[in-house]
Amino acid sequence: MTSDARADSTAHSPWPALWALVIGFFMILVDTTIVSVANPAIKAALDPDTNNLDNVVWVTSAYLLAYAVPLLITGRLGDRFGPKNIYLVGLAIFTLASLWCGLSTSLEGLIAARAAQGLGAACMTPQTMAVITRTFPPTRRGAAMGLWGATAGVATLVGPLLGGILVDGLGWEWIFFVNLPVGVIAFVMAWVLVPKLETHPHRFDVLGVILSAVALFLIVFGLQEGEAHNWGVIWGPITVWGMIGVGILLLALFISQQARTRSEPLVPLVLFRDRNFAGATVGVAAVGFAVTSMSLPMMFFLQLGRGLTPTQSAMLLIPMAVLSGVLAPFAGQLLDRVDPRFILIPGLLANGIALLWYAALMTPETPIWMFLLPSALMGIGNAGMWGPLATTATRNLPPAMAGAGSGIYNTMRTMGSVIGSAAIAAFMQARLEANLPGLSEASGSVGSGGALPPEIVGGFSAGMAQTILLPASVLVIAIIAALFVGRYDSRQRSDASIG
Repeated sequence: MTSDARADSTAHSPWPALWALVIGFFMILVDTTIVSVANPAIKAALDPDTNNLDNVVWVTSAYLLAYAVPLLITGRLGDRFGPKNIYLVGLAIFTLASLWCGLSTSLEGLIAARAAQGLGAACMTPQTMAVITRTFPPTRRGAAMGLWGATAGVATLVGPLLGGILVDGLGWEWIFFVNLPVGVIAFVMAWVLVPKLETHPHRFDVLGVILSAVALFLIVFGLQEGEAHNWGVIWGPITVWGMIGVGILLLALFISQQARTRSEPLVPLVLFRDRNFAGATVGVAAVGFAVTSMSLPMMFFLQLGRGLTPTQSAMLLIPMAVLSGVLAPFAGQLLDRVDPRFILIPGLLANGIALLWYAALMTPETPIWMFLLPSALMGIGNAGMWGPLATTATRNLPPAMAGAGSGIYNTMRTMGSVIGSAAIAAFMQARLEANLPGLSEASGSVGSGGALPPEIVGGFSAGMAQTILLPASVLVIAIIAALFVGRYDSRQRSDASIG
């Protein structure tokens, strides 16, 4: 048992601190799912004059990009200045940025405010996992991560439903205003209940931060704006493929620089010698891609293709959220006793099958109630996916590396989400153009609110259904990664060196 865990277990239970942190984590997740439901309404209000869906997707991508880039360093900041302090700073930024989002009167202003929200979320997320790693002994982390996974499940229910109710009743602005009281309560609880943990001095790899930030921005911008520029020239000598190529080159340079950095690299590649950490981080990147990208075509199909309100479309996610929230704690407890592959692989397969099922059902003729069936299957899959991946990744981390490890894990998850958001925007627009030729030159706007004209519903639905196949395909990567993780040996000390 680590010194942090020993001190905590003799003084008080770690559970109250975890519950306090989970409230803020829950707010981050709810905010993400709320926005996915509100995208059609935001487009109708702030971008009513175009048929390009890429524009409104930047509301999600800007948040995820600002969330992903700092994660590598915010995990280290938690080690250096204490997880509690960095968490509280992030929570304050996130809450104030929520107020800015709600007061925005232009799409550009909302995108900037969402980027500020992402920065706050980046400060908060690694601290939750670091506190679990440092205060719970290895044999109890499965249960703690079960709560973490259940939080994600409940958020998938509360976010869309609350978002639908707020958008229908008060307007899209209120999906951000609702964060204000929750943020204040979460701040007070964390201030009182989260202990101050031992800090570890760290150097900060500024060059690594710059390389990773620029690389990720170029790749995401190129993917998301590619369709709008016909995958050609953006401005002067700058082309879409040139931008993506430079981004990939800088990413390779970043990895090389990390391998050669001896004094505290931003990404300690030594962590990847642990096959559980390596497999789980690759897996969660693919899962982040799939989960983030599938919600966009689904919500556009249900609200524009089938004419459902935001509340009605959100209600179709109830089986997924309920089953995920109920089953995740049991999956976490079971994970403490069995090979993680016995839970991970069935969970990932269930999600992949559910996505294929959704794609088959996305036609104008399908009875709406049938969408509840893949939703239930996805809920079962989620319970065997989020918590088990996080537990598997963090079990062998030594305490001095808890912040770095959780930062890398969450960075991989969020990078998957960022690239998924950008890729699905490009793929969605491409499939719409393929099924509805000349859409971009047509007058009016696809996302101007309400159901689509009957003559284009068929092509629109086919485009959205084909788009769902992309996240389903990416889940194959997660399944392959899960094959390489191994059973955790409970006799191992969590403070053993990785090497």
